Amino acid sequence: MAQIPAAAVAAGGIVGGYAIARWTKKRPLGGVALAAAGAVAARQWQQTGGTKATVGLSAAYVAAFAGSHPLAKKLGAWPAVFTVAGGVAVASWAVTRRSAV
Repeated sequence: MAQIPAAAVAAGGIVGGYAIARWTKKRPLGGVALAAAGAVAARQWQQTGGTKATVGLSAAYVAAFAGSHPLAKKLGAWPAVFTVAGGVAVASWAVTRRSAV
C-alpha cells in the first residue's frame, strides 16, 4: 500500500489542526490533530532521514505552528496557515529527498 508522503502529512496536520480548532471552536481538539499528524510525519522522517532529520523537521513543524500566530496578524489566519504549511512541506521534501538518495 502506498504511503502518504511525510511532507503532505505535516502540511495537512497544520492546515487540518487549524481547521478543526476553528470550526469546532475547540482549540485542544485542533491541537490533538496537529500532534497526531506531527507524530506520523516524525515516524516517516525517522525512517527516511534518521534522527538528525527527525529532530530538525520536528522543530520546524513546531516553529511553523508557533510562527503562524504572529504571521496571521500580518497576512490573515488562513494565508498564514497555508504559508507555514507550505514551508514545512518543502523542508520535509527537501530533507527526506536528499536522505533517500
